[in-house]
Amino acid sequence: METMAIDIHKNDQSKQSAFNYDDFNFGTQPTDHLFLSEYDHGNWRSHRIVPTQHFSLSPFALCLHYGQTVFEGMKAFRQDNGQVHIFRPEKHHQRFNRSLERMCIPPIEKELFINALEELVRLEQHWIPQDKEVSLYIRPFVFATESRLGVKVADNYTFCITCTPMGLYYPKPVRVKVETEYVRAAEGGVGYVKCGGNYGAAFYPTQQAKEQGFDQIIWTDAKTHQFLEEAGTMNMMVMLKDTLITPRLSTSILDGVTRNSIIQIARDKGMKVEERAISYQELEDAFNAGNRVELFGVGTAAVISPVYSIQIQDKDYSPYIGDDAMMFQLKTALENIRKGRTKDTHSWNHFI
Repeated sequence: METMAIDIHKNDQSKQSAFNYDDFNFGTQPTDHLFLSEYDHGNWRSHRIVPTQHFSLSPFALCLHYGQTVFEGMKAFRQDNGQVHIFRPEKHHQRFNRSLERMCIPPIEKELFINALEELVRLEQHWIPQDKEVSLYIRPFVFATESRLGVKVADNYTFCITCTPMGLYYPKPVRVKVETEYVRAAEGGVGYVKCGGNYGAAFYPTQQAKEQGFDQIIWTDAKTHQFLEEAGTMNMMVMLKDTLITPRLSTSILDGVTRNSIIQIARDKGMKVEERAISYQELEDAFNAGNRVELFGVGTAAVISPVYSIQIQDKDYSPYIGDDAMMFQLKTALENIRKGRTKDTHSWNHFI
């Protein structure tokens, strides 16, 4: 791969030595550096890594008014032997560019994306401890910076990558409800891309659910409210009668990298996998028949998040979360690949 020139300006003093890995909240402490590049006159230029700093924006910047902003979420891990790798950056790059295309933002070349990640993680790898279950969360994002109050596709953008330490996003199994009134995304919309508006639109019903004692929402399709789509900020999976079931991808469902990885691991194990529509009625029938049902969310931040209680049409059901649950076996298999404990047969670990 061609190496693009990236100017590096190192921070003289790291904040890592004062960071408390035993007691921290995700997303509050940036690491020491970030990557920046600007789009102007048809090209991404001025690629550089600088000490973490605030942005200066015009109040007319288009990102503040019309939602032209896209992001990704990915991780770097330290293996048992001390080596550091970024997990599936090529897959994340593909999804990032799909999001950018849908939001009319110029694409990021693969060489720039990968090289920027490599250089930044190489600088920040000391933030990943050897003896703790902490990874380095990486947030690439692009936002429109053109200064103009006009409803238009911007001519200027900033591409940034920033990092933060991350432990367990959901440290305990969660309680969820099936949402049949509000809509996260509809077919033909932007539900399959990681743009800021998707998440802002979900806040109100999610906040209502939290006030009712739930941790998250399971969204249903916009047309009928019968079929399960995503689980909060995660893709959703069900283990039913030895079959792993997950909603098929569409323009209202995000193509999750963890989703894709878990499906591949399940198939490698010889498990039956179905990507298809699954209604909440099918779940109810399975619970009422006394079948063992595992329900869990999967995502970059959460990895695998077990559901211990789900409310469907005002009735609560209890999915299986025993230690022998298949979801935990799948999670362990993924962790073993990331930690270098088993062979990475799909070349997912991109070492720096």
